[in-house]
Amino acid sequence: MQASIWVIGSVLILGVLLFFSFRFKGIETPNYKLIKMVGEVEIREYPQLILAQTKLGSSRFDSNGNKGFGVVANYIFGGNEHKQKIAMTSPVIMNLSDKEASMSFVMPSQYQLAELPAPNSAAVSLVIQDSMRLAVLRFGGFSSDEKIAKHAQILTQVLQENNIRIKGPLLFMGYNAPWDLINRRNEVAFQID
Repeated sequence: MQASIWVIGSVLILGVLLFFSFRFKGIETPNYKLIKMVGEVEIREYPQLILAQTKLGSSRFDSNGNKGFGVVANYIFGGNEHKQKIAMTSPVIMNLSDKEASMSFVMPSQYQLAELPAPNSAAVSLVIQDSMRLAVLRFGGFSSDEKIAKHAQILTQVLQENNIRIKGPLLFMGYNAPWDLINRRNEVAFQID
């Protein structure tokens, strides 16, 4: 009896998680221009973006990912001067620099900076990210510091072999909600010349 209840409960939970995995696939992502492919690495041109951003205590994904996400998510879920809900976009971007580690949400393209409500928290700031060219390597599954480091090393090697100069810190871009179990999309990127 208990085994069948456990099986039924597990199937229901899995069903709910799969439902949410497909339910939120239509969220906005920045429109970038694919410049070229270098092996599996995409060279992309991104337009100017508006970011809601919080600083992180360190560049560690495992210890800062959830904390940073919660701080910025509070802003878009109504933690702002107008209690306004702002649509979630993807990816969530982590700057993994030791000196300037941060987590950012890209604001929906419908907004200009002056139209966004001020954050209630001093830990969140609205910033403009100038247009930039990124070298990006995609990988699947759940992320960790080890997986990010492994793929960053692969990306670095491809860039060095092709004489492409890195201009900024390592970025991690995550596209999925925590409950997404399948088709997970993660990327590591460097800004390049």
